[in-house]
Amino acid sequence: MKNDLTCEVVRDLLPSYVDGLTNDVSNQAVEQHIKICENCRKIYHEMQETVNGGYLLEQDLEQMGRKADFKGPSEIDYLKKIHTSGQHLLSLINDVLDMSRIESGSVRIEYTTVHLPDILHDLRTIIQGSVYSKQQDLYIDTQDVFHEDIIIDKLRLTQVLLNIISNAVKFTPVGGMINIRVSEKPCRREGYTTVIFSVKDNGIGMSPEFCKQVFDSFSREHTVTENGIGGTGLGMAITKNIVDMMGGTIQVESEVGRGTEFIVILECETSGVTVKREPIPELKGARALVVDDDAETCMSVSKMLREIEMTADWTTSGKEAVLRAREAYEQNQEFKVYIIDWLMPDMNGIETVRRIRMVVGPESPIIILTAYDWSDVEQEAREAGVTAFVSKPLFLSELREVLMSPEQRELIQNENQKIQAASQTSYAGKKVLLVEDNELNREIATAIMQEIGLDVDVAEDGTDAVNIMSSERGSNYDLIFMDIQMPKMDGYTATREIRTLNNPKCASIPIIAMTANAFEEDRKKAIKSGMNGHIAKPISSDVILENLNQIFGR
Repeated sequence: MKNDLTCEVVRDLLPSYVDGLTNDVSNQAVEQHIKICENCRKIYHEMQETVNGGYLLEQDLEQMGRKADFKGPSEIDYLKKIHTSGQHLLSLINDVLDMSRIESGSVRIEYTTVHLPDILHDLRTIIQGSVYSKQQDLYIDTQDVFHEDIIIDKLRLTQVLLNIISNAVKFTPVGGMINIRVSEKPCRREGYTTVIFSVKDNGIGMSPEFCKQVFDSFSREHTVTENGIGGTGLGMAITKNIVDMMGGTIQVESEVGRGTEFIVILECETSGVTVKREPIPELKGARALVVDDDAETCMSVSKMLREIEMTADWTTSGKEAVLRAREAYEQNQEFKVYIIDWLMPDMNGIETVRRIRMVVGPESPIIILTAYDWSDVEQEAREAGVTAFVSKPLFLSELREVLMSPEQRELIQNENQKIQAASQTSYAGKKVLLVEDNELNREIATAIMQEIGLDVDVAEDGTDAVNIMSSERGSNYDLIFMDIQMPKMDGYTATREIRTLNNPKCASIPIIAMTANAFEEDRKKAIKSGMNGHIAKPISSDVILENLNQIFGR
């Protein structure tokens, strides 16, 4: 082969190159020529428009074939080969030109405020088709992200991640698994955070020797070429150069036959906005059920729910979810929110929702979690009882947003009112002793308790409470609400005295502390003195009902 390559030589080689018939030396010759030839670079944009303009999916090609009235499948096969070859050639030219721009110093990093959820959702959309065609499992974990808005080059970050993820898909066999994890850790630079992107697969892996040169230009391991997996050998070199320009690092860990993990670490300036982790008032302490056939997704979403002070249970089975919902309903411990994956092997999300609705009724929010476009099934899902949709990967801000939407909050409020009404009915007639030295506080507390349906007697001091419980009247009471700070005998002392009474019913009566001190040490002190619960003043009917439910097991 001539050293002074001409366009004519390249033109002669390209058909064989596209069909994968050339040897490695010829491949590199073509690649190097495109890199340095000014004439070839001029026609790049023309070729790009041609290939992009004819960027046809297989179904489009088949439709075009039918319109052209082709007599057999061979013509359509030819069109598919042209399509595939065009994609391959365009990919080659893009890679070579990117590398040329990087080496010439013409690539600039453009920093703007970027919303991380947008990048991850876009990446999932781009690769979903390839993942689906190879029947691979794709998991994206975002539970440890605290700054969803960072300042970085969106285009280049997307390019880096897409290169790595595309390789993971390419080098992972049918039925394999790809895990993408985005996490965050503190940064020594003020106003910055360290964002870590991890892409891990269980594909063919790389040898230790090749790991050392995986970021070199035109570097491809012999096992890859032997397996007929295409590529230019430039993708990871481009990725490494871009990461370097952004001031980050990229690492690789791999083992032949077990898979590969790429880790990109970037120090990013934050926008100053952190993800809200405050509880939603209507849902603080409420139970939620997460249903997804992927346990990691269940754990990730459950952690987010706990971040906003909810209680999360989870299961990987739609059938199990229906059983859990029925059990909770029968025990008067209903789940306030359900988050259910759309596609599950044993029972899909819509059918799971339909069966849960038959148990719990129409009030509770049921949210469908999916990685796919739900527009085609939205009507069926709504009819089954779905109240909202969220996309994978799920970020905490998106979870809060859907839970705080007016539609979901209305459902939650209606459910709360229903539960409260049921509780009030169940506790109507319960006789309680209110021990409070302040007259105004006694009047307010009595009114609130009577609204719930409780039968209230009052005592003005701890000594009065002990005397009442020591008498025959003591056996009439079901519960004591005990103030802590009282002049003659405080609530702690009164509780200890009551616990020593000879009458077993009186000695074991549930006692709930009422105090302005809401610290954890105060709660522990109350429990240590023999009390069963702790309410911080000012009291409310919701808090009283919550404590009654805990004590009486409802």
